[in-house]
Amino acid sequence: MRYFKNGLLLLLFGSLWGVVEVFAGEALFRDGLPYAEVWLAAWALFVLAVGRGIINKPGTSTIIGAFASVYKAVCAAPFFCHILAIFMLGFAFDIASTLLMKQERRVSFRHGLSGLASAYAGFAMFALTITYLVRYEYWTEVGLAKVLHHIFVSGSFAALIAVVAVPVGYWIGQSGGVAAERRPRWAYAGTLVALIILWALGNIV
Repeated sequence: MRYFKNGLLLLLFGSLWGVVEVFAGEALFRDGLPYAEVWLAAWALFVLAVGRGIINKPGTSTIIGAFASVYKAVCAAPFFCHILAIFMLGFAFDIASTLLMKQERRVSFRHGLSGLASAYAGFAMFALTITYLVRYEYWTEVGLAKVLHHIFVSGSFAALIAVVAVPVGYWIGQSGGVAAERRPRWAYAGTLVALIILWALGNIV
């Protein structure tokens, strides 16, 4: 039963990430807002940190990223590059938080460092993969200059926000997890209702 509840929570966090990608992400990229990927990554890292505050186990952040990718694929136009970026950011956060935050019970400088490392690693893995492995034309036609800008300019903006967003998210997750344990039935029911609403919203688009 505990694994089922944890799975629902991970699906909830993935959906919270995914719904912003679908609604805000589509609008930001459609309108050509500069550094749209930075604001989406900041929200993603905040959500990942909240999830890690509740379930601080290796692999959980990758699962959240996978659920967010599925949400994006199902509820919006299936742009492969966006889905890849989502998954890789979740994977990068998983590695960083496992190395830096696994044994941490209180918020410390390690949480901010984890956010910073996740932002740079996620942006770097995506840019290098989409350009040199997938060889997506939008990236290859500019090449190294676009890769470096994505990592060291966009990635730096995201990292600066993540230094604050990740500790705050982790603290909210820990506090919320404690409160949910006091009223598990209400927490379980609330998770199911939230999932229904989020997926209904996504399919309205």
